[in-house]
Parts: sequence; structure tokens; C-alpha cells
Amino acid sequence: MRELALLAKELEEHLRLKTRIIGYKKIEGAEELEKMEGVTRIDHLFTFCQIPFMARVSGLTVGITKNDKMLGRCMRISGLKAATEKSMVTEAEDLSTTWFGSTEDGLCQQKDYPRIPPGGAIVVGPLADEKFNPDVILIYGNTAQTMMLMCGLQKEKYERFEFSFIGEGACADSLARCYVSRKPAVAIPCYGERIFGQVADDEIVIALPATYMERAISGLKKLASIGLKYPIRFIGGEADITPVLMELYPKAFKR
Repeated sequence: MRELALLAKELEEHLRLKTRIIGYKKIEGAEELEKMEGVTRIDHLFTFCQIPFMARVSGLTVGITKNDKMLGRCMRISGLKAATEKSMVTEAEDLSTTWFGSTEDGLCQQKDYPRIPPGGAIVVGPLADEKFNPDVILIYGNTAQTMMLMCGLQKEKYERFEFSFIGEGACADSLARCYVSRKPAVAIPCYGERIFGQVADDEIVIALPATYMERAISGLKKLASIGLKYPIRFIGGEADITPVLMELYPKAFKR
């Protein structure tokens, strides 16, 4: 945990993130939550969208069990309850009055959801607080910060990153997809994450397996050493780009 906490602080500084890097972990049940110090519990109706806000902005570590008052739809994505044919049809019917034009389309979305297999409880909190070893790390930033993070990963080892847009319920695109695939997952936060989770207009989210943290920072340092870092400097839309290209690609100008 200590190493991840230090990496989180370093990455927050490298990317100049406005909010804290947070972690998600699925655990056996309430008994395990009770062993953690300073865990916040919620006794009113809430959505999962609110939890990342409480962690990344307010600095809280939040514990949730399958018996709490979180919306059932959220529980079926975030690892607290299993989806059934009945629950998917019900949700599809509800979504047909809002985001989709028919129950059939809503059901197609339900069947496309990546979902975290259900357990007894989950915990979400700032990674730097060292309270648990996360299954998934969530980083909220603007598009430039997220782009630089992914480029840092590619600097160490190239791979093509592919992402999805499920629509409403976008924590499935980030958290759940990363948990299931064990690969980075970028998502455009949905309406719920904005209205309940206070995600800003310029923010997107990337979910990472914990093992990717060190690779990301190493790659970012290598990019920074050649002048590729955040914040990104502006050269100008009508400027002569020769000096910058000569600086970044000196070998190309010697050919």
C-alpha cells in the first residue's frame, strides 16, 4: 500500500490533477469494512456516482454493503448484486422513457454492460491514504492530462487502447470494464456522474489496474525529459513550427 500511495502522490504532481487519485476494492462483507479505520457509511438513498466525488474531492473513504440504500442499478454494476433477466428488463423499461427510444434498445444496453461480479461489500477512497490495496484506480482529469497519462503508458510499452461509450451508467465503461478486462479504460462520464457526482464539464476518467501505476509514472518522466509534459505549451496556430520540431525531432532534421 505504501508504494502505491507514494506513486499516487507523484502522479498527482506530474499531471497537476485538481482532485485526488482514488482506489476501488471489492471485499467480503461488512465485517472487513469494520476493521478499517475512518470508513464513512451512508444511511440515505444514494448512487454510486456520488462515491468517487466523496473520495476524490472530500477525501473520504466510503464503505458500501449490499444491504445499503444504494440504487439497485448501481449495485449491479459496481460489484454488490448480480443482474438478472428481470432486473435488466425493468431497467430497460425505465431507460426507454429517458435515454433510449424503446425497451428493446434499453435491453441491448443492459446486455452490453460489463459488470463486476457481486461480493458482500466495496470500499472507495483516496489512494494516498493507504487504507486498502485497490483492485482498480480511478483518475479524473481533463483530456490533456488523460492523454499524457496514456502516452506515458505507451512510452514504456506500446499497446493500442480501445474504449467504449455505454451511455448512461458510464461507470461500467471505466470501473467495471477495467475490473473485468484488467486493462486501462477511459470513459466519458455520464449525466448521473455529473448531476450527482459533480464531475466537471472538462473532466473524463481513466480506470487503471494498480500494476499500471509505476509504468505510467516512468513513461511520463521519460517524456518530460525531452520536453513532452503537462501542462502542454502553446506554440500558436499560425507560427513557424520549425524550431519546435528541430527540438523534439533533431535526428529528422539532420537527414
